[in-house]
Amino acid sequence: MATEYERKRLENIRRNDEMLAALNVRAKASILTAATKRPRDDSTKSYKKKEKQSKPETPIVMRKSLRTRGLDPDSVGLPNWFSDYPKRIPTPPQQYSSAPLQKSSARVLAPLPFDKAYDGEGSYKKFVETMLGTTASKSMVKDDCDDSVGDSSSTRRRSSRLSNAVVQKEEPVSSSGFVKKEAFVKKSCRGKLVTKDENGDSPMSSGNDCLKKEVIKPEKIDFEKIEFDREPLSLEPHNVARVVPGRILVVKFMPCQNVKLVAAGDKLGNVGFWNMDCGDEDDDDDDGIYLFRPHTAPVSSLVFQQNSLSKVISSSYDGLIRLMDVEKSVFDLVYSSDDAIFSLSQRPNDEQSLYFSAGYGMLYVWDLRAGKSVLNWDDLHEHRINSIDFSPQNPHVMATSSTDGTACLWDLRSMGATTPKTLKTVNHSRAVHSAYFSPSGLSLATTSVDNYIGILSGANFEDISMISHDNATNRWISTFRGVWGWDDSYIFVGNRPSKGIDVISTKLKRTVKELHDPLMKAIPCRIHCHPLNVGVVAGSTAGGQVYVWTPK
Repeated sequence: MATEYERKRLENIRRNDEMLAALNVRAKASILTAATKRPRDDSTKSYKKKEKQSKPETPIVMRKSLRTRGLDPDSVGLPNWFSDYPKRIPTPPQQYSSAPLQKSSARVLAPLPFDKAYDGEGSYKKFVETMLGTTASKSMVKDDCDDSVGDSSSTRRRSSRLSNAVVQKEEPVSSSGFVKKEAFVKKSCRGKLVTKDENGDSPMSSGNDCLKKEVIKPEKIDFEKIEFDREPLSLEPHNVARVVPGRILVVKFMPCQNVKLVAAGDKLGNVGFWNMDCGDEDDDDDDGIYLFRPHTAPVSSLVFQQNSLSKVISSSYDGLIRLMDVEKSVFDLVYSSDDAIFSLSQRPNDEQSLYFSAGYGMLYVWDLRAGKSVLNWDDLHEHRINSIDFSPQNPHVMATSSTDGTACLWDLRSMGATTPKTLKTVNHSRAVHSAYFSPSGLSLATTSVDNYIGILSGANFEDISMISHDNATNRWISTFRGVWGWDDSYIFVGNRPSKGIDVISTKLKRTVKELHDPLMKAIPCRIHCHPLNVGVVAGSTAGGQVYVWTPK
């Protein structure tokens, strides 16, 4: 029996149908539907079912390392962080020598002739003649073997030359006395003088409790009251050149008085030589720049052989050590390894031994005559060793700096084959990129990314002072390394904000002068002072340029 709700629903449906029939809605809807439909042409369309094509089975390949397959690892190069190339190189001025960037290539584990290694313009014939000429003339090279270290007369001669080149007072300059007046000439475009007033944040800690710690806060110097009557070091246009195409990691003067030659190694594996005596009227076809590429990764060190300047030893992140023999016109292979070589040095009066660091914290002693390693220490530091240096006064004392934040002094006579103990350890809060002995061997200067330059002094290096200095850099420029001048009075280090070179007095414990010139367009990161010509300073940049300051 239908309910009241059902009867009402049916009544509504009937009434709606009558209304639609009266309006003829259904007929008009059918006409519109027929008009919108498109006729199908079955003849133009195929409805054949395509057969499903079976895909070929892809074989499953199991990846295995070279070690598990019993094969030797390849040596195609270092990771990207070792050989990252700058996106661009500044366009060099007209007086610079330009060279295109090279692409990385596989290293050659064999002697490399000059013809294959040379990547410069023109010929290297005059370079060979110059290098062989320096070897033939022994009078041009300083012979340290005959002079006793610490001789007072030699110290007075070096100090006298330094005072004539830089300092106002014409009396010998020693490590105990700088100058009573910081007197330098202030002229436009020749030696911009800048005062420094940096405050240290916190005292630095030392790894040895017997060290006397002293943190120095530089004082402000009133230069306006000082009268200037001497010429400073100056930078001339002909003393600026682009020696290599990449960022320079090491720059060195040839230790020769009569030949002005600079060697530079960059992060692309190039070693460039700049003969500053070229470019005269008779040398129009030779600009004095000779570019070689003996390595495939950054060049970490360059060492001129002590008794044969025509032989230059180079080390690189590609794990190779090469000996450039100009007489044979070849880069001989001395040592090869799968580990990057971060630093290399030789002891005074011992040119048959090489001391170099490879990998992280490892240090080797290599005998050039025997062609083998005679000593090695696997854990001298917890991280990479950035510099190795020896005391001129006592060649048995060695200094190392490391990314682990320490700089250490070692006695080679007591190190032995087991884990050695340090004589002194200096702790910085961040990586230490250099630790160099002073010319007398009585002081040691450390440079750290923590914005301090440490100075160890005293009879047993028991005194330590920390001098505040902005050492911050970025990945595109080389880290700062403070180097000694021609006696124990000055330390030269790069200045990032002003693109100059700071001269730090070890007695006043502050920056007393800044070498700055409009010609210097980039930050001089790596610096070297000519070992024989007082007042000659070279600064190198990330663009491959070398700026040489000379006495006026």
